[in-house]
Amino acid sequence: MQTSSIPVIAIDGPTASGKGTVAQRVAERLGFHYLDSGALYRLTALSVLRHEVPLQDEHGIAKLAEKLPCRFQGDQVFLSQDNVTSAIRAEQVGNLASRIATLPTVRHALVGLQLSFRKHPGLVADGRDMGTVLFPRAMLKVYLTASVEARAERRYKQLIEKGFSANMADLLKDLRERDERDSNRAVAPLKPAEDAYLLDTSDMTADQAVERVLQWYAAAKKHAS
Repeated sequence: MQTSSIPVIAIDGPTASGKGTVAQRVAERLGFHYLDSGALYRLTALSVLRHEVPLQDEHGIAKLAEKLPCRFQGDQVFLSQDNVTSAIRAEQVGNLASRIATLPTVRHALVGLQLSFRKHPGLVADGRDMGTVLFPRAMLKVYLTASVEARAERRYKQLIEKGFSANMADLLKDLRERDERDSNRAVAPLKPAEDAYLLDTSDMTADQAVERVLQWYAAAKKHAS
């Protein structure tokens, strides 16, 4: 199927920047499909933990990623028949996912799966390299970020609401380490695409960020027609 005519909105940014919430709401407003690429790495990390594959076994992890039996239903995430929506948000899984994302063979193994989400009438994809690597010709690219303090506070509230224990000092440390790892990895480092709109949400609500992205998309769509 020819996919080049299917519009893509790529939303990239660091951990806990709010890009997942914004991307999901934008997809709902437009009636587009939604790709949470970070969830794929978290699902891979959860599979690694469940199958007890050592982090040093890059080939073994890539094999798990390549045949990942996952599906998304609304905001629910399934691994085979197991609803793992909450399980993949645990800090242990997130930290392992960040380490796994630095492995070139694992990133390569997940490319095909991510590209398969591009279907009519359109796709909103969020992650670290959607606009730079996966969808370099996306109709709209947004790099969404926030201060590390604002992100830690959001993450803290998120974890408490889901029933996980959380420590603000530990979250700040983890976020800084993840930012460092994501920005300096050899393959697909976290950085804004040259033609991306920069959106700092430190002092914005999710609704305000959604409206801004929709405005940019309307302008991009008008320009493309």
